[in-house]
Amino acid sequence: MGHEDAWSGTVLKKSRELLDGSNLYRQVTVRTDDERTEKIRVSRALWKELSVGDRLIKDAGREPRRA
Repeated sequence: MGHEDAWSGTVLKKSRELLDGSNLYRQVTVRTDDERTEKIRVSRALWKELSVGDRLIKDAGREPRRA
């Protein structure tokens, strides 16, 4: 899913990964309303705010936000 895509879905899992060995990336696994499962990188503030089962909305050209 790209930055210009719009979608909404439910958080299935929260994770943190050191993908490049020095930077910690926060990700959530989301099941979108059209039944796709995607890993989405989110900001630290949003990651701390989210829980499994929360709804996320992403408008085209914007960052994901909690519904």
